[in-house]
Amino acid sequence: MEYANMVVYEKSLEDKNFEGMGTTLEVCLIYNNRVFIGHIGDSRIYRIRNNIIRQLTQDHSYVQTLVKQGTITKEEAKHHPKKNMLTKALGCNAFVEPDVMVRGFQKGDILLICSDGLTNMVEQEDIFKIVTNNFETAPKELINLANQNGGIDNITLITIKNL
Repeated sequence: MEYANMVVYEKSLEDKNFEGMGTTLEVCLIYNNRVFIGHIGDSRIYRIRNNIIRQLTQDHSYVQTLVKQGTITKEEAKHHPKKNMLTKALGCNAFVEPDVMVRGFQKGDILLICSDGLTNMVEQEDIFKIVTNNFETAPKELINLANQNGGIDNITLITIKNL
């Protein structure tokens, strides 16, 4: 992740067209019933276990900082004008410190890795219903739903199930 950051950052310095560019990054390594996660930005990783969806990552955004401070509620954050202002992104600075964590990944668990193009357009409850209905067809269904709801950003996602 640090190497990817360096490559993006150096490219932004070499070419004026790329000045100030940055991106989000979610990385998962699944090994021995554990998922090792690296996270930068406001893309997200969810885990569904025992019919409960849980967001494993925390957005690196100005609005998430306001929520943590208690200045605004999670509901207010959904429609805040600075919702997409990131506090940490890949390639914006010479060095970046990603969030790194390890979580259990048990038989029957489902991971959903997605960009904010999905979570800005589809409610978490709807994501849960679609993924638990059929995790294999869920990516296509969720992209279609996000596009039907306005699809104003790129929509990237993958589902992974521990069989």
